[in-house]
Amino acid sequence: MTLMKKMMGATAALALGAGAALADPAVIFDLGGKFDKSFNEAAFNGAQRWADETGGEFREIELQSEAQREQALRRFAESGSNPVVMVGFAFGDALGQVAADYPDTDFVIIDMVVDQPNVRSVVFNEHEGSYLVGMMAAKASESGTVSFIGGMDIPLIRKFACGYAQGAMAANPDIKVIANMTGTTPAAWNDPVKGSELTKAQISQGSDVVYAAAGGTGVGVLQTAADEGILSIGVDSNQNYLHPGKVLTSMMKRVDNAVYQAFKDGPGMEKGFNVMGIANGGVGYAMDEFNAPLVSDDMKAAVDDAAAKIADGSLAVHDYMSDDSCPALSF
Repeated sequence: MTLMKKMMGATAALALGAGAALADPAVIFDLGGKFDKSFNEAAFNGAQRWADETGGEFREIELQSEAQREQALRRFAESGSNPVVMVGFAFGDALGQVAADYPDTDFVIIDMVVDQPNVRSVVFNEHEGSYLVGMMAAKASESGTVSFIGGMDIPLIRKFACGYAQGAMAANPDIKVIANMTGTTPAAWNDPVKGSELTKAQISQGSDVVYAAAGGTGVGVLQTAADEGILSIGVDSNQNYLHPGKVLTSMMKRVDNAVYQAFKDGPGMEKGFNVMGIANGGVGYAMDEFNAPLVSDDMKAAVDDAAAKIADGSLAVHDYMSDDSCPALSF
């Protein structure tokens, strides 16, 4: 049975219970909550899959504030957890301060690169998966306008938006793409009300397909899209089930696979830089019984052809983070 330790508040959150095996792995969720139906939840699913398959136990914490990042890392390392996996780019500075102090602990950071000998840095080619769902959006759109709602305005989220716009324009060169960000602070990841407001504003500009890459904020985007009669596209986890017949697809970012593999590899794992993209199953799009009626055979064939070309290198999707530009979209 998995050892669950949901710790609330700065002191309680860091009071790791006694009795767990010294090498129990640990996962630290980013702000927004473990069950955000998106990024954090994908990480939890990967940890839970490992526990279900192995009978092992893992430790976990849901952060309540920025100040807890470094504290949580140190306490898990000091208590013997190994590896320690953290979910999100915002752990970069804290891990940079902590890793060298615990050379015998393996750390895994998702969405950021930290150059330390005991760190595995896992990043994703989100622009590739976003390109595929952008194609689907343009093909499904009847208005000729599609849109994107990001969470915190950072280069990583612009990377999603840029890939989405490129895919949409590849499918329909005349498509109009609208993009908005929710905010400039971490609160932007967990503001479904603002997500709803932005969705309504984009609908008023003609959008009939909206793609959300905004953590918990995206729940409000998908809900409002369903209520207002337009299609939405989920992110990170498969969100098709949230509104059956209303979610065109979800851009799958396999954070679950990254966490599962880290736990499976365990102490002594291979460290360094790890890129997950279309070619190695790191990103893709979701198909299931909830969205099958929305995706035509022609649409699926076109997207699968693009995916194959991206995988073999014959189609290159521009990466916003490579040169801080987006030829298909203005922010």
